[in-house]
Amino acid sequence: MPQEKMIEIRGLKKVYQMGGVEVPALRGVDLDALQGEILAILGPSGSGKSTLFHIIGGLTPPTEGTVKVAGRDLSRMTNRKRTELRRQTVGFVFQKFNLLPTLTARENVQVARHIAGVSKETDQGFDELVKMLGIDHRLDHKPYALSGGEQQRVAIARAIVNHPPLLLADEPTGNLDTENAQAILDMLKKLNEQLGQTILMITHNPEAAAYCAHRTLHMRDGHIVDA
Repeated sequence: MPQEKMIEIRGLKKVYQMGGVEVPALRGVDLDALQGEILAILGPSGSGKSTLFHIIGGLTPPTEGTVKVAGRDLSRMTNRKRTELRRQTVGFVFQKFNLLPTLTARENVQVARHIAGVSKETDQGFDELVKMLGIDHRLDHKPYALSGGEQQRVAIARAIVNHPPLLLADEPTGNLDTENAQAILDMLKKLNEQLGQTILMITHNPEAAAYCAHRTLHMRDGHIVDA
């Protein structure tokens, strides 16, 4: 049986308006990602990979083309429908951990659970999840008391607390030292293997892509240039 496509993109273009000038960010991208695949998008700053990330995540609409995530066409959705899809289907991990500084690690994850509509009673896997991520003993600490690697693990827990089938990771090791970066890459592989999550990782680091991804695509000047 062939694998289902988690992401299917055809003819994707994105043009930004800046002071009356059109600035193309994506110039006709075709891309597929299969369910259960770790796909890395590798490219320098300005290549269009972050714009691609935001469109796949439903954070910004495309100018032209089709973008299907889990079989649903984002390019035809209203903002409200894209928001619903993000809550149900997509988890986000960013280079900047974006944790709320006044809340503990547990509370940061609980906020995401609340937004996703996941209650303590209905989510029996929470304890197992934080243990797998190695933060079960750090849940009552605020972000300032956590290492960079621990903060990123909390951010990952927040991203997957509602068990989304797709995890989007934008430079997830960019703010980490070598040891913690390796640990996060290992964690992404573990999530893929144990939970079956499809992971799309945006990176400029070819070593991270080679270590973690099943497949790597390269972007330059708004195009995918090779596979």
